[in-house]
Amino acid sequence: MSLDSIRQKTLGGNLGATSLRVVVLVLLLTTAAAYEAVSLSALDGLEVWSHLRTGIWILQNHAVPHNGLFSQYPDLPWKAHSWGFDVLLAAAYKLIGLRALPVLLMVFKVALALIFFLLARGSRQNFWIPVLLAAVAQYAVPSLRLQPALCSILLYGVELALLFQARRAGSARPLLWLPLLFAIWANLDTQFVYGLLVLGLLLAAGVTEEICRRCGVGWFAGQTPAIPLGKLAALTATSLPATLLNPYTYDVYGAALKNFGRSALLAYLPELSAIGFRRPQDFALLLLAMLAFFSLGRRRSRDLFQFALMIVSAVLSFPAQRDSWLGAVAAVAVVGDALPNRRSKVTQEGVRPWALENFVTAGLVLMALWVAVVIRIPSSREALLASVGRTLPVRACDYIRENHLPGPLFNAYEWGSFLTWYLPGYDVAIDSRNDLYGDEINLRYFKLTHAEIPLSRDVSFVYARTILLPSNAPMAVALSATARFKMVYRDDVAMVLVPQNE
Repeated sequence: MSLDSIRQKTLGGNLGATSLRVVVLVLLLTTAAAYEAVSLSALDGLEVWSHLRTGIWILQNHAVPHNGLFSQYPDLPWKAHSWGFDVLLAAAYKLIGLRALPVLLMVFKVALALIFFLLARGSRQNFWIPVLLAAVAQYAVPSLRLQPALCSILLYGVELALLFQARRAGSARPLLWLPLLFAIWANLDTQFVYGLLVLGLLLAAGVTEEICRRCGVGWFAGQTPAIPLGKLAALTATSLPATLLNPYTYDVYGAALKNFGRSALLAYLPELSAIGFRRPQDFALLLLAMLAFFSLGRRRSRDLFQFALMIVSAVLSFPAQRDSWLGAVAAVAVVGDALPNRRSKVTQEGVRPWALENFVTAGLVLMALWVAVVIRIPSSREALLASVGRTLPVRACDYIRENHLPGPLFNAYEWGSFLTWYLPGYDVAIDSRNDLYGDEINLRYFKLTHAEIPLSRDVSFVYARTILLPSNAPMAVALSATARFKMVYRDDVAMVLVPQNE
């Protein structure tokens, strides 16, 4: 066989392998986004609507709120700590209408799939194992809703990618992006404190290892720091004040620290409860954590930072479903760092195959997203509202507005956020902004709707002139059966009641 035929055969095999990798990578990045284009789950979100309403208010007033807007408690203090996310959402809504919600969620899902893949791949040129890890990690994270936590998952992954890259290179240069990252993060979501916690773990691990080296501890004797401690300490000290570059300055820390305490609403809000291992996603998360610890043990790692990262992530992830993403992101980063190093080869033309693959993949992903948006997501507001109306009280709100039913309004907790946007003429009795209402108001509401206290104990119910509840809710059924209340509207989603004149 001639040399030319061997080269042609090799080139053909490389092109075939490259094409297969491109197809697999496009599927990895777009599957979740394509499913969103079909399901439109962003329109079913319970919290996204108050973020949209707040963002619209900020754009209109050129200010950030400091009190309980859109609620029946306007005198209570409240701050929109995720104001950056709210403005992003409102700006997208101004541009393309309700389409903005599923489109933004699609973009977030593609970005999360990409960061999972990059974390799993590390600086190596592995492909198939990182693809599998990224797919499992996407599955392990609970159903993603369009909310500020998406920004935290994405930026947390970016931070870990920078930290692991800096440790592998033995240089602090990748960490120069951290102050900017934290300045942005603090304006998007209060969970930026998790990023600071990881940065503190890295610094504490480095200091501990340095002390052990100087004391001659066998494990660390003769080793050199992964990152110069002086530069790491300086970047940590710079990142802390960077988080204060937001309209509420240090108040964001008070809001963030409340998430670490045990909530009084634990019995009423499932997302605050521990992982129950009743869903396949819970076991996928456990598998990722086990793989991470196994990879550390198998290579007899002496890396205090990675051990501390996994322990802290497990402690924070498993007791609260809303924070389970912490364990998934950390596990993928640790396992990806343990993969063997396989350098890519340079082609005959002098171009690395990965450069071509990345370019082609990016183009195909953008094309797939555009096709999904054009074909699957309706452009008319009426069609999108019809989709929203499958789970939220669109028609009942239309009835209340058209018939000018009087306020105040007593509403279901899960609908409060939607009502702030779709029924702006009526201040809500409650919504998902738990930090606004506090434990006293929230607990009183949940005890009332669970028949644990009499109706007369809740002021918002006593003075309500219009009551909007799910049509199959026990409270709605019970009220409609009494002479004190009259049902004026009902569909398969919602029921509207008004009190009878005494």
